[in-house]
Amino acid sequence: MSKKKTPRIDPLSCPLPSGGVDSHAHLDGEEFDADRDAVIERAAAAGVSHIGNVFLDPLAFEERRHLFDAHPGVFFILGIHPCDGQRCTPEALDAVRAARAGEPRLRAVGEIGLDFHWDDCPRELQYEAFAAQLDLARELSLPVVIHCRDAEKECLMMLESRHFQEYPLLWHCFGGGPDLAHRILRNGWHISIPGPVSYPANSALREAVALIPDDRLLLETDAPYLSPVPWRGTRNESAYTVFTVRHMAEARNADPERLWLTCGDNARRFFGID
Repeated sequence: MSKKKTPRIDPLSCPLPSGGVDSHAHLDGEEFDADRDAVIERAAAAGVSHIGNVFLDPLAFEERRHLFDAHPGVFFILGIHPCDGQRCTPEALDAVRAARAGEPRLRAVGEIGLDFHWDDCPRELQYEAFAAQLDLARELSLPVVIHCRDAEKECLMMLESRHFQEYPLLWHCFGGGPDLAHRILRNGWHISIPGPVSYPANSALREAVALIPDDRLLLETDAPYLSPVPWRGTRNESAYTVFTVRHMAEARNADPERLWLTCGDNARRFFGID
């Protein structure tokens, strides 16, 4: 028997009020070179007022930030990904400082952290890059966006030992269960939920979503990755947050429109967006 296909639903057929925020996307990637403007316009039509575009190193920032000149609703996040920790040189850190001084749309340092899933960068270098960028975030008075994969214990220990409790910090692409969520929340941090909250097997993630306080919750795409149902397996885009938030609302027994605007308000407050 063939597997029944999930019908693809146009996000513009079920838009939400303007005010939603995709807190984490990579729209500067080549996956969007053919239709980037259309993707951003589609997101706005679906109710997304702001998108956080994450540049994974200063060179990408310098070469591609102009792609968003016509889109003031896109703000910037800049850091060196843990898998590229060897690129976290003094020159790269100086480039982030220069970007902060010259670009008011730069609102956070990220995504930074630890990634033990891949072997692209030795762990010792990841620790060094993480520490250097945490120090830089403090120096620049910018929030931090965390990438953590298969390294939750180590990442938490490092943040806590460096006294980042109550610092403005967003745990990007949260995929854990209630225990991890509680630990993050006890430290005063925020949590961003991606499309996999819609996947049937992710019951622990939905349990975690149900317990996160209203004022600590954000949502994201991590586009072009991690599309929610009904677009799972395809290129993700910011408009698809209208599906993600509905699954979040179901887990919380909440009204989707209210949750959508609450998450948007949280993102604007966290990133200091007017």
